[in-house]
Amino acid sequence: MGAPRTPRERWIEEGLRALAEAGPDAVRVEALAKRIGVTKGGFYGYFADRNALLVAMLDAWERESTHDVFDRIEEEGGDPKSRVRRAGELSFSDDRLLPVDLAVRAWARHDEAVAERLRRVDNRRMGLLRAAMGTFCADAEEVEARSLLAFCAAIGAHFLAADHGGFTRAQVLDRAADLLLDRPRDPAVAPEPGAGPAPAGG
Repeated sequence: MGAPRTPRERWIEEGLRALAEAGPDAVRVEALAKRIGVTKGGFYGYFADRNALLVAMLDAWERESTHDVFDRIEEEGGDPKSRVRRAGELSFSDDRLLPVDLAVRAWARHDEAVAERLRRVDNRRMGLLRAAMGTFCADAEEVEARSLLAFCAAIGAHFLAADHGGFTRAQVLDRAADLLLDRPRDPAVAPEPGAGPAPAGG
């Protein structure tokens, strides 16, 4: 994300930032122009109207969430289980992509076109999960159930406020991934019992 951006990309980037911060109603041409440091009139050299910007923002989010993530895990290689883990890290631990993803989910509740876009992105992610689960599980229903649980854990971890006793959220999610992906726990990284309650977001 550190590469220089064209003026058009700056509008899209600022639009995504506004979306992540306050939802689609915050994506206003005048406010974005002020954030970018240009006049409002410059907007129309790149977009026909605000709706065109919103579509371009969704295009950018979809590309980064699927094509870019999938291309990166292909380049990095690894077995299917490690690729799933890496895809989850890139999608749901990224300080930039995660807030946009969560904002799109909220937006999709009120906009059918956005909901369809989200469905397409999530279907691609589920496809990656199914492929990984299918390497060790022959039962199609179990593959689907494991994939669903893994996806729900990745998303739900950002909404759940519960504590986990003597474990951090990261430790519990790591262990959940081990169980869902049928991986033996690495004793070198096993959590210390009785460490005391961890913060809910830990």
